[in-house]
Amino acid sequence: MDRRTFLGAMAGLVPTAAFAQTTTAPGASPTGTAPTTTASSPRSLSIGAISAPNSLDPQFYQSPTNNQTLRQIFDPLVTEDAEGRVRPLLAQSWRAVDELTWEFKLRPGIRFHDGTPLTPDDIAFTVERVPAVPNSPGSFVPYVRNIAAVEPIDATTFRIRTKTPNPYLDRDFTNLYILSRRIHAGAATADFTAGKLAVGTGAFRYAGFTVGQQIELERNPDFWGTPTGWNRVRTRFIPDAGARVAGLLSGDLDLIDGVPVQDVAHLAADPRLAIFSVASATSVYLFPDASRDQSPFVTDRTGKPLDHNPLKDVRVRQALSLAIDRKGIVEKLLLGQGTAADPARARQLLAEAGYPDGFGLTIHGPSGFFTSDVAVLQAVAQGFSRIGVDTKVETLPIATFFSRATNREFALFMTTYATTNSAELLRQVALTRNPDTGAGPFNRQHYSNPKVDTPLLEALRTFDPERRVGLIREALAALDEDAGIIPVFFPRFNWAGRKTHVRFIPGNAFGHTNAVFTEPV
Repeated sequence: MDRRTFLGAMAGLVPTAAFAQTTTAPGASPTGTAPTTTASSPRSLSIGAISAPNSLDPQFYQSPTNNQTLRQIFDPLVTEDAEGRVRPLLAQSWRAVDELTWEFKLRPGIRFHDGTPLTPDDIAFTVERVPAVPNSPGSFVPYVRNIAAVEPIDATTFRIRTKTPNPYLDRDFTNLYILSRRIHAGAATADFTAGKLAVGTGAFRYAGFTVGQQIELERNPDFWGTPTGWNRVRTRFIPDAGARVAGLLSGDLDLIDGVPVQDVAHLAADPRLAIFSVASATSVYLFPDASRDQSPFVTDRTGKPLDHNPLKDVRVRQALSLAIDRKGIVEKLLLGQGTAADPARARQLLAEAGYPDGFGLTIHGPSGFFTSDVAVLQAVAQGFSRIGVDTKVETLPIATFFSRATNREFALFMTTYATTNSAELLRQVALTRNPDTGAGPFNRQHYSNPKVDTPLLEALRTFDPERRVGLIREALAALDEDAGIIPVFFPRFNWAGRKTHVRFIPGNAFGHTNAVFTEPV
């Protein structure tokens, strides 16, 4: 799959529903696809996960790792299923009353872990707190910036009024874990991470957390939804793939994520084990520094820093994209565990841009963020080197990498973004960054393109689904033409578990690893 097809696939993810009402019976499955407990009594579960959350504050950092961990303790109003449809959770129904007003109804009788009842005022508090969280490396502000007011109607009903039309407001709330004004007013991020205020409405309660090492949870006996079959859950954060596999084979771990692609076949053949797999809505992409006149880690072929940043030239960015052997990465390096995204044309573009002899470049990426991440980055570098861009690779621990990327210390880096909604990808990653409005929180390279912004901003306030899809496709086409981001592939997520102990049901396209999506055997 080339980059145009890749972005076309993203365009196909645009939801088309508007003014829809969604309902489910009280007590129904909290995910829309969650498992039903089959064990006769609660049991313990031990998970080995590739990456660790950096905080237990559900509003501190919008990252897959944080979100998947916190989903066990906290709940959002609504959630997405594997097909990207918005499903009930704390809210049992909702509707758009008009283009500036949405109405939600909470399930009755929901309580936080300490017994505090959930009320519409807690939704108002959750929205109010988001912009007040300091030092967020990935803010949730875009989801609440357009909200003018949250107005309680009765004990379970409230209305949300927006400043401008927002056809994605229900989908925005899939990303916001609900807090309690009574419990969390004045809470600091450190209070959550220390466990003092890690109090939600979720299926599990906090039982211990060691940053970077493990989290322990215990069953919430008063959970509002389908009871979990696990009495206690321990998740250990093990970035080394070999150590995760060894822990599974020894019986020390019941379930692992990030199964190395080379191990999938032989683990699947082990009669003690099962492989659980799902195609993802996560896109792996490269983000070039297309805005600065000079960029770090860009040199001539002798290692001397260049006076002018070649990545500002669209022809160079297009050449780099053409140099990526996407088919080879997916079929050979990943052994088919993904969906793939003309060296001669690439060299021609470099020459046209004034770099017939190429240049030097260091590309950066995280280590232990997703399966084979380092190997993928090395394969990308090999493709660049084949067209004359002498490329080095530097990988970093996750926390260090994202901190430096946010500080704009890289010329080009590899990362991921997970969404079933292409408008969300554009809004978070490609929209011109604006701290005052919360636009582009993950636009770490400060990319800016009016041809992307104009149709995107119009789409974000357009309720007519057909027109909205057309505007999103226009924005995606502009991003593709400009090679503002360079897509590589969609990964496939694989887990392995002890067949007689656990069944893992992914339940979504984001690859979340947690006990919510498991059941005892």
